[in-house]
Amino acid sequence: MKKTPTVLTLLLIILAIYWSFRVLLPQYTAGETIDETQFSTDRALVHVKEMSKEPHGVGFPAHTTVRNYIADQLQLLGLETTIQEGYTAGDWGNLSKAENVLARIKGTEPGKALLLLSHYDSNPHSSLGASDAASGVATILEGVRAFLKNNTTPKNDIIIVISDAEELGLNGASLFVNKYEWLKDVGLVLNFEARGSGGPSYMLMETNRGNSKLISEFIAANPAYPVANSLAYSIYKMLPNDTDLTVFREDADIDGFNFAFIDDHFDYHTQIDNYERLDRNTLAHQGSYLMPLLTHFSNADLTNLKSMDDSVYFNVPFFKMVSYPFSWITPMLIIAIVVFIVLLILGFKKKVLNGKDILKGCIPVLFTLIINGAVGYFSWQFLKWLYPAYQDILHGFTYNGHAYIFAFTLFSLATCFYAYYRFRVVKTANLLVAPFIIWIIICGLVATYLKGASFFIVPLYSFLVAFYVHINQKNPEPFLLLFLGIPALFIFAPFVQMFPIGLGLKMMVATTIFTTLIFFLLLPLVSKYRKKGALAFLSFLLFAGFMVSAHMDSSFTKDRPKPTSLLYVLNTDENTAMWATYERKLSDWTAQYIIDKLAVPPAVNKTISSKYGTDFTYTYKAPLKDIPKPTIEVQKDTIKNNVRSISVCITPNRDINRLEVFTNEIDILKATVNGIELNEYFLKNRNGGRLITNYISDKNYTDITLEISPETELELTFYEASNDLLENDLFSIPARREDQIPMPFVLNDAIVTVQKINFDQ
Repeated sequence: MKKTPTVLTLLLIILAIYWSFRVLLPQYTAGETIDETQFSTDRALVHVKEMSKEPHGVGFPAHTTVRNYIADQLQLLGLETTIQEGYTAGDWGNLSKAENVLARIKGTEPGKALLLLSHYDSNPHSSLGASDAASGVATILEGVRAFLKNNTTPKNDIIIVISDAEELGLNGASLFVNKYEWLKDVGLVLNFEARGSGGPSYMLMETNRGNSKLISEFIAANPAYPVANSLAYSIYKMLPNDTDLTVFREDADIDGFNFAFIDDHFDYHTQIDNYERLDRNTLAHQGSYLMPLLTHFSNADLTNLKSMDDSVYFNVPFFKMVSYPFSWITPMLIIAIVVFIVLLILGFKKKVLNGKDILKGCIPVLFTLIINGAVGYFSWQFLKWLYPAYQDILHGFTYNGHAYIFAFTLFSLATCFYAYYRFRVVKTANLLVAPFIIWIIICGLVATYLKGASFFIVPLYSFLVAFYVHINQKNPEPFLLLFLGIPALFIFAPFVQMFPIGLGLKMMVATTIFTTLIFFLLLPLVSKYRKKGALAFLSFLLFAGFMVSAHMDSSFTKDRPKPTSLLYVLNTDENTAMWATYERKLSDWTAQYIIDKLAVPPAVNKTISSKYGTDFTYTYKAPLKDIPKPTIEVQKDTIKNNVRSISVCITPNRDINRLEVFTNEIDILKATVNGIELNEYFLKNRNGGRLITNYISDKNYTDITLEISPETELELTFYEASNDLLENDLFSIPARREDQIPMPFVLNDAIVTVQKINFDQ
């Protein structure tokens, strides 16, 4: 009887998993000599370093410095540079003055232009923006430099747009799309973004129609390290996350490609999004996309990219990108089902299969799915209970998040090995029936509801071959079974970590379920292992080891700082003041001011806006300080044609960063702020009564005109905020320790004044 070489095949499985990740990224070598006609990561890093020295959100001093640096670099390349200025409010009710940096390379032929896009503003108020998105700007600057060094003139014009105020609501992109004459020439957009500081850069398309021509052209451009799949594309279309490219698609029906990396998500929008933490391999990956796509699309027909058809696509080692049309989905599903039925008949005819053992084979499948699914689903709640400070990492991805992914992957494997150890007496062919049924149900569901994931069926064909082998052979060749399992590893292994990295550890259930489903596809080989009990014990031991490792790294350090927050809120109407925080587990720095954890006034939690709808957690009384409040003038209050029109001008009397205006819950017929009419859909779906957030530079005033029903009582609440709490002479707030940073996604380190005006009927 042939023994299955357990150790060797396990090592080869581990090697295949490693390779599925290894081929996603190029490997950066510091100081490597790169020809001037090629993209150099080192040269791109010079730009990143220069642009990420200080926070440079809209209204911050370094914002102008970074903009001027970009314009200077484009001019050094011999390009004429234009600064486009203007106010926009986008679709999010965030008003700002955007200042886009524009340049253009002329092509030899008339036709549509290729547009290169990234944004230069960092997120307010503390982010250094090295990854988001100095990395994107640097990729374009270095890519264009290398392209021009080749001394070849493209057929198509190449437009460069380094947009502003992306972090505030895609304002710069909106300004270009809706106000600049070059927009009519654009045929395709390549946008470079980041939502972390490392990992592979994922390609995501934006189109109002089908993707088949876009994906075929992308494959024809032949980037060396494509990381893309139609599942991510389908999910991306359903999520509310937008980029500058979204404006081009929605407002101008222009297609494009996003290239964004999401690993090390904990750095996103924080003070530690710095030059040192940007993954060099990741920046090299962005360059590996830009150069072949720039060459290809600067000479391609950009008038013929629209399509009504969609394609399924995915990346896989050795083959790079694989795609096929949606029209194949149903036939592939039917063929798999028919082949399975034929193999069932053959198995029963050969008396290899029997109903009793097939039913027994359902038990470990259900057991592993239920146990691993439940553990994955409740893991994040458990971790937050065990480590309360995790609640203050609003990204939902902790600094030791990768250790948790490894740990729960190993827990899932331990459960699977144990379950099949208990049913080791059942013949393998019978054990394969239930996993196939689970997988074919999944493939049927995605074929109906999530067609982009229909490539899930591809490894199922290898599984059917292995099923056939087990029906016809008592002792199949283990290396053949390993070979048949490799498609599952190559295609699905990256998904085990992609979901919790991109969506936070609350999606750990995706890790545990994907691990279980991959185990099912490897069952033709794994079921032959004699030491499944020992492998279960080893996996559980490794799970415990990674949990201990994660625990050892659960405290905060200089490299893993705790997010903290503190605000001073002055109610000028009531002449009261309070300290406020968003922290759930108070740091010692914050606890100096939040001495007793008092209840948060409901009115406050319903107003000041934040990315995730985060509310104040604690407040405490604060001393009154002489903070100048804004001058609010009612310039008009008239009724005409049964419409009441009210105009208010708010002028700051101190240096502020933003003004937020809220109303009571009323219907607003029309709203204009600084001459910009607010989106009608936004007015009808305002969150908590927020009317506008104006990001202010140079003490600019804010003019608001509202049209409402004459029978309506209007209440306006004004929140004026400056991010200078730690520098303001009226306060003596000590600096944070090295193991603490400002909490992202919320108003922070701020002095806030609150003021109300009521307008009766």
